[in-house]
Amino acid sequence: MSMRDAAQAACVSRGFLRFWRCFPSLIISIYSLGIKEDASNDDEITKEFICRVDHIMQNHSGVGVKTLIIKTYPGTNLHPYYVDRWLQSAITPGIREIKLLLYRRGGIGYNFPGSLLSIGCMSSLTNLGLRSVHITGEEFYGFLSNCRALERLGVSNCNDIVCLKIPCLLQKLDTLDVLGCSKLEMIDSNAPNLSAFFFKGYPIHISLGGALRLRKVNFSRDHSPDALYYASTKLPFIAPNLQTLVLSTSDEAVDTPKAFGKFKHLKYLEIVVSASKFSQDYDLCSLISFLDASPALESLIVRISDPTIRRDSVIEDSSGCSRPQCLQEECHDNLKNVMITGFCSAKSMIDLTICIIEKAKALVCLTLDTTRGHDRRFVKIDKCLRLNKEALVEAKKARIAIQRYVEGRVPPTVNLKVIEPCSKCIR
Repeated sequence: MSMRDAAQAACVSRGFLRFWRCFPSLIISIYSLGIKEDASNDDEITKEFICRVDHIMQNHSGVGVKTLIIKTYPGTNLHPYYVDRWLQSAITPGIREIKLLLYRRGGIGYNFPGSLLSIGCMSSLTNLGLRSVHITGEEFYGFLSNCRALERLGVSNCNDIVCLKIPCLLQKLDTLDVLGCSKLEMIDSNAPNLSAFFFKGYPIHISLGGALRLRKVNFSRDHSPDALYYASTKLPFIAPNLQTLVLSTSDEAVDTPKAFGKFKHLKYLEIVVSASKFSQDYDLCSLISFLDASPALESLIVRISDPTIRRDSVIEDSSGCSRPQCLQEECHDNLKNVMITGFCSAKSMIDLTICIIEKAKALVCLTLDTTRGHDRRFVKIDKCLRLNKEALVEAKKARIAIQRYVEGRVPPTVNLKVIEPCSKCIR
């Protein structure tokens, strides 16, 4: 039933009116209110929107609301006073989900009212996402202390937070997602049952309180020359029981060293490299240290997201390809599937591939993709992630390098897949 039909029914039915006053889900937009966007100008839409929402809030008791979603688009002149009034009316004990989507185009900005962060009505809240909210770390910690049912927490572009502290009271917190908080210097979480952690931002200090239940980490450090170095030397101790790890880096300039600890339970590892900023001197073969540190690893994906020509191409090196030093390390008994996208002719890339082939005794499938990632192509519209002329030249060199140095080393039990550019890859 639409909100308009519900309001009409409430006018003729006392029983429905009583039900309406405690209706648990308030999803408010111009569409749910039956306002025709093309029938009025912006000011008229905003006035009609305010009038109808005011009427709803006045007739709702404020009791029993579980979900509150307010979307103001396309209205642009909505004064924050009205939003404050609606939130104060609807956010009461028992609320589980709050989503506020305000459309702004040169109008008055909106600050989430601090009074709502201090009241104890969030004890049932299970999912909380803050985006571009002006709140300090101290204010946020006090707010989180009232959210004991919280299961998922997302914080993005909240640039007033310097230290993000997560209290141990959050026994049910399962997922923590932190993105792009420019002033953040530290994450200090004491949530005991955290199982998934996603981070993207500048280099900071991270403490997850042992995080013995942490199984999945997606870690991306911006403007850092040693993101992979940090991951290989610190993460085994921050999250010792990881099963899935995704690492992203764009400015790596330091070769990845031998890991200090072990990822004893890691089964899936994906490393994403933005080659446009990646150091030409980085030794791609040093990535083998992750393999040596992960005895249970079953799947490895290395993505060079923007293939470019490297000056250490094995095709242009008359000395060819010698036996990689990484083969001195122990063999690997569990790795079954390996994919390298953005595969290039760099000597260190060939060395990495040879190391994988000869160390991974249980290898079943090896995919060498000279494009930007055929598995991530736009399948629904039958398009690829297109390559420029430089990348197409490098793809041809990579194919020659595979034929010359890799194919003869692949055991007959391994399914080797070589993916080359197609007509849809060309700009």
